[in-house]
Amino acid sequence: MTNSEQTSVLITGGNKGLGFETARRLGEQGWTIFLGSRDEERGRAAAAKLADGGANVVMVPLDVTSDESVADAVRLVRKHADRLDVLINNAGAPGRVVTPADATAGEVHSVYDTNVYGPVRVTHAFLPLLQAADNPRVVMVSSGGGSFAVVTDPDQPVSKMHELAYSSSKAALNMITVRYAQALPQIKFNLVTPGEVANRKFTATDMNHHTGQLTVTEGTDPIVKLAMLDADGPTGIFIDRLGPVDW
Repeated sequence: MTNSEQTSVLITGGNKGLGFETARRLGEQGWTIFLGSRDEERGRAAAAKLADGGANVVMVPLDVTSDESVADAVRLVRKHADRLDVLINNAGAPGRVVTPADATAGEVHSVYDTNVYGPVRVTHAFLPLLQAADNPRVVMVSSGGGSFAVVTDPDQPVSKMHELAYSSSKAALNMITVRYAQALPQIKFNLVTPGEVANRKFTATDMNHHTGQLTVTEGTDPIVKLAMLDADGPTGIFIDRLGPVDW
């Protein structure tokens, strides 16, 4: 049954970490949560936990590296909604932190398949549902590591993290998002990093083995902020929880 009243959101990688916390917070606002999860068992467990907390949630099996999986996800969402108000491309892969000298095309490709091609694959597939919404928003979860300003700042820890795949994938995602924003002004496309660039802090998640200094709730502050933009909100911006991030 189509629900024409509640705001709807699809969150990729929604079964844990930033994705799950974003789902929890938006669920508390009364939104319909389409919880994307590559691992169906974990996705069902996460959805059940959200439902126990009162959220209206639909678990969506979704592997962002698979055209077939993404197409199936669109069909499932269409069974419940005639539009999608918000898409949060959160699913990400850190890669194996291989140094530039040792990185192969295969290593880079495996990270890009999730961090770059994944958001393009999902965004393209869900564009018709987004375009059916009155105020559609797309939030891309990037990283301070995708900022040239951050990576070239010797005081930033990421400048000393000598890897190739992850940081370049997030830089590519940043450019892709800006180009979407320019070409599709009826949809707000924005980027977040779940950290505090000025304070050289990042959020504790599985991806960094929970070594970050910020809580997952703090890390989702900019995601929730951009997801809840009103009709006159900005597009093509890059922020963290403290404000704008330099490109």
